[in-house]
Amino acid sequence: MRKLFLYERLRMLRNTALCALFIFYLSPFALPQASLTPSYVPQRVFDSNDNRFADFESMMVDLARADVVFVGEQHDDPNTHRLELALLEGIARRRSGVAVAMEMFERDTQSHMDDYLAGRISETDFLKASRPWPNYNADYRPLVEFAKAKNWRIIAGNVPRRFASQVARSGLAAIDSLPAVDRALIAREIDSTKDDYFKRFAETMKSHPAGSMSESEMSAMTERFYQAQCVKDDTMAESVAAAAAAVEPRPLIVHFNGAFHSDYRLGAAARAKKRLPRSRIRVVSIVPVADLDQIKTNDYRKRGDFIVFTLAKKSDK
Repeated sequence: MRKLFLYERLRMLRNTALCALFIFYLSPFALPQASLTPSYVPQRVFDSNDNRFADFESMMVDLARADVVFVGEQHDDPNTHRLELALLEGIARRRSGVAVAMEMFERDTQSHMDDYLAGRISETDFLKASRPWPNYNADYRPLVEFAKAKNWRIIAGNVPRRFASQVARSGLAAIDSLPAVDRALIAREIDSTKDDYFKRFAETMKSHPAGSMSESEMSAMTERFYQAQCVKDDTMAESVAAAAAAVEPRPLIVHFNGAFHSDYRLGAAARAKKRLPRSRIRVVSIVPVADLDQIKTNDYRKRGDFIVFTLAKKSDK
């Protein structure tokens, strides 16, 4: 009986070993695709103030000492969004008092954001009420969930898009007749001076087809669109300034926005500096490039305090 028992045990062990060996050889083909996605984000950090390449952690040391950090992004670039999460993680290792501000949420959704962060409503109800961008799940949800886990406040700082659209159609006069409850969702002061920011904006507009519009019609449209852009910038800057003054000690505010809103320290970054003149404001611009080994830094140096280059998404063509 004992010999029979040992024989059965050896046979079972042999079969188990063969099965394990079979699985070992097949495992590369059985792995789900997600597990093959590399975790490393290719990037190089350029320190514009020192005019040299640095590293991500050195940048984080500097940013953690700031009062406000503007992060200019490319909205549709996956590596950009992964680096934004890495940036929040790096700040979390160094600072406890942090707030996140986002162009992607509008002021009238702030109560829904607060309710979700506090656990008073479900994520489903939050998304129904907050008008998230189409790429929210892939690109912005990781930022929101990270801040939520850290008990950080998230500031829905942008102007409701319907008001910006009205300005783009009719000019700044469109907001003068708004009810007080709606006017409160827009910055009290709007600066649409035709400065260097306007020149950059007008050059960008020239790249879009004018169709059958005359030169004067194109000029008038550019001015209205610029005013709408300034409404966004001033509203986001006012939201940042209000958040900075809301609690003591003041939190480090990390503001995520399209790069045009903060590149060259213009737009929302300049308007925040005007409202917070004694604050240490840092501008980070994330730039996807085709080749990290062939970067002409002089083409980018003036964009911000730090330029984070990453590999651009490959074309689907």
